[in-house]
Amino acid sequence: MIAHVFAPRFVLLYLYVLSAAFVHFRGRIRHRFTRQLTDHSTILAPLNALLYAFSAVPNQPLLDVRRFPELERLRENWQTIRNEGLRLFDEGHIRAAEKYNDLGFNSFFRTGWKRFYLKWYDNPLPSARALCPRTVDLVQSVPTIHGAMFALLPPGGRLVTHRDPYAGSLRYHLGLVTPNSETCRIFIDGEPYVWKDGEDVLFDETYIHYAENKSDATRLILFCDVERPMTNRFMTRFNRFMANTLVRASKTQNVEGEPVGLLNRIFGYAYQIRLAGKRLKAKSQIAYYAVKYVLMGGLFYWIFLS
Repeated sequence: MIAHVFAPRFVLLYLYVLSAAFVHFRGRIRHRFTRQLTDHSTILAPLNALLYAFSAVPNQPLLDVRRFPELERLRENWQTIRNEGLRLFDEGHIRAAEKYNDLGFNSFFRTGWKRFYLKWYDNPLPSARALCPRTVDLVQSVPTIHGAMFALLPPGGRLVTHRDPYAGSLRYHLGLVTPNSETCRIFIDGEPYVWKDGEDVLFDETYIHYAENKSDATRLILFCDVERPMTNRFMTRFNRFMANTLVRASKTQNVEGEPVGLLNRIFGYAYQIRLAGKRLKAKSQIAYYAVKYVLMGGLFYWIFLS
């Protein structure tokens, strides 16, 4: 009996449960248990727990941007970046995805959020090189920036409470055009930050956060994923490998013809299943949750107990 309890698959199960519990209880703000159970942060909990353990920066919501002096180049040139961002906005290039091919940000489009990618864990997008070359050059001058975009939140827009899925990066925001008011801010693990023109913030996006723009002005920022520094070379290489495989597979396009990553191609098909689930939920929430948890239980049994 004891040998059965400590069989390799059960050890893996225990480690998985422990890492998921750590992710859930990390920080002051938490999802309700039923949401956390199906959240992507639970799925990636073992990977993220490993990255937290070997993080060379403190595991805390808000971080000191001065620990990353290479980002000062962006702050010094914020007006150049703003000018190119405003031109993109005026010409209608900063927008929501036109297809179901932006897995990471699909749910935010319904609440007003829009974006224009500069790069996403790969080389800069051709449309970005053509339309905002000076900003692309500035971003490319910082090797630790793996993803970057212009992100727009209109008056009345909001980002729902969420965690980002992958702990191998940190999130950098540089204010470009903002209301400069507490009516437009982001909360990271309950701590508020007010965007202001020419000012920047660095935070851990795997803490629960949300954003709101209750002003009558549009907010435009430069949004970057910065590599999380690790305590040793092995974990640095491991983090970069995961970024270059798992996260790169979520890249998408600004315009038709630009390449789309594997995860986003799969998402385009899988979203049809989600739409069917929404139709079922609208008819009967009992039936929807019954099907959802039966499928989850079956998958759990197949992975750990079969």
